[in-house]
Amino acid sequence: MIKALVIGDPIEHSLSPVMQNEAFVQAEIQGSYEKKRVTSEELPSFIQFLKESDYAGCNVTIPHKVAVISFLDEIDPEAEKIGAVNTVVNNNGKLIGYNTDGKGFLLGLKEKISRPISEMNILLVGAGGAARSIAYALLKENPKKLFIANRSAERLTLLVKDLNNTCVEPLSLKKAESELSRFDILINTTNAGMHPNIETMPIKLAQLKHDTVVCDIVYNPLQTKWLHTAESKGAIIDNGVSMLVMQGAMAFEKWTGTFPDTKKMKKAVIEQLRR
Repeated sequence: MIKALVIGDPIEHSLSPVMQNEAFVQAEIQGSYEKKRVTSEELPSFIQFLKESDYAGCNVTIPHKVAVISFLDEIDPEAEKIGAVNTVVNNNGKLIGYNTDGKGFLLGLKEKISRPISEMNILLVGAGGAARSIAYALLKENPKKLFIANRSAERLTLLVKDLNNTCVEPLSLKKAESELSRFDILINTTNAGMHPNIETMPIKLAQLKHDTVVCDIVYNPLQTKWLHTAESKGAIIDNGVSMLVMQGAMAFEKWTGTFPDTKKMKKAVIEQLRR
């Protein structure tokens, strides 16, 4: 019996148990996955509990992705570079931290594009933890140019400095909007448009060109106002379910040694969101 869970605060909204328990069924592995609210104050004692338990590991979500690092025994080099952990593996009491967010996003994106990322100009909106992990993953694919736009100039400058890559260029949100036709892929990593603030959009899409791939890491609602607007302008769209499922599948593989059926996981998440 393989046991795993997701921790965060808040955690009630998490759909990880829906998809991970479906993954156990599809992989014909006896296992269970649950969610547990862990406050910042409770994090050290939870990590000690995990170390001594028979859990295979856990997923980590807001607000613990950075704070958890100091309590782990080992950090995967990529997670260390990103500066955040979303997956912990319990290897006989030794806790190892990984980050599957960026790679998970990339797997979902590659299902939507018809040519290599190395031929594309990409705009990333946001400069938080999700943007950071996605940017690292994208840069491994050598995009023609990776533009990053963010409301806070300070946070944007810090991210660009940390990425330390000549193909990365910072932009103001206003400039990004006015030059939208330059980009082949748009990615929103902010919470703009997330329930209950469903009328907000990360940037305006007036200059959007036809056949641009527009991705949103928000998955509630399934189609944000931003994605709806993009689709009406002839864009190819992808919501946050792909990233949620793919990063979860990669975590599942680390705990079980089996990569699960992501189509069935995605179906389970979408059915739950439509209820």
